Amino acid sequence: MPRKGQHLKHRKIEAIKPPGPPRHETHDALARNRLVRYMEDHFEWMLVTGYSADTVRARRVSIRKFIGWCDERGLDDPREVTRPMLERYQRYLFYYRKPEGKDCGAPLTISMQYQYLAPLKTWFKWLSRQHHILANPAADLDLPKLPKHLPRSVPTVQEVEAILSEAEPDSAKGLRDRAMLETLYATGLRRMELPGVSIYDIDLNRGVLWVRHGKGNRERVVPLGDRAMAWLDKYLIESRPQLLADDTSALFLTDYGEPVQPHYVADKVKRYMQFAGVNKTGSTHLLRHACATHMLEGGADIRYIQEMLGHANLQTTEIYTHVSIDKLIAVHGATHPSRLTRHRDNKNPVTGPSLDEVSGNAAEALLDAIADEDEAEATGVAADAPKAARR
Repeated sequence: MPRKGQHLKHRKIEAIKPPGPPRHETHDALARNRLVRYMEDHFEWMLVTGYSADTVRARRVSIRKFIGWCDERGLDDPREVTRPMLERYQRYLFYYRKPEGKDCGAPLTISMQYQYLAPLKTWFKWLSRQHHILANPAADLDLPKLPKHLPRSVPTVQEVEAILSEAEPDSAKGLRDRAMLETLYATGLRRMELPGVSIYDIDLNRGVLWVRHGKGNRERVVPLGDRAMAWLDKYLIESRPQLLADDTSALFLTDYGEPVQPHYVADKVKRYMQFAGVNKTGSTHLLRHACATHMLEGGADIRYIQEMLGHANLQTTEIYTHVSIDKLIAVHGATHPSRLTRHRDNKNPVTGPSLDEVSGNAAEALLDAIADEDEAEATGVAADAPKAARR
């Protein structure tokens, strides 16, 4: 009998991957605009100086939107762009309404406005340094202030276990899904990092996994844990050989034997969340939050969690001290004068971080950090660069 809120699974019939539609040459309406050439030169500089391809891909969308706006107004020379024009473009984004889809008529979120504007500052700064323009019109452009949100829906240990157990390992695909979910929860890997893991990046004898292509191209080593090791070992022996269709070293493969992609991982996690009746916002990143929060509640030092999650700054990791609300409720109930009963002879006082450890400047810093962690895929703005380089 299904649990309350649980969705019943329907197995799909085995099928051969259908051929994709024929590719046709698409005409780029902006190709004739000279700003495109400056944009491509800027992206080449970014790749040469160490920016990741994901950052370049995200910025391309943002800068092309601005070039499209300029093209409609007959602008094709960066020397013609002034600060009042950029401020006019900023107002255009503020009053813009989505023309179609389920959010038809909705305005752009503050994060999306930031995504479209922030790359322009870096672009015009580069144009100025390369002497393509005399002065940087975006130097003093005020960007919208990003909203600061704490994670509101961290799943409990019981909910995570329910999600993991929904992947039934009685088939090659189910075993792959279980090993993938266990790996995500055990290591806290990002959605973009798991597809880059190869079979040569795991060492089951030592129980570690190498992240070769982490955020900002930073490498790190993370522990797997006994349970994830056991499922990975079973997957490598029984499931992966059945899924393998081509010569690839990718650890996790799709039903067609191809390396998994980030959207594939996210869809799988969301699907099993629905099966388990866990109706919370997010998918892969939710398991990352759960990994960090549950380790913190179990007594792990925050500096070890920082190393495991691949955070360059400890302040980014400290966000999880604010997520652990259950402990705060216990402390409040045991110590606040307004409680209904007072246990003077409490032999088991609630322990936890002191107020000095979770107050002061840390609160503001943590809220700033969550914008980089949770909005990284939405903004894509210099996620792998220092904050000074983003201004």
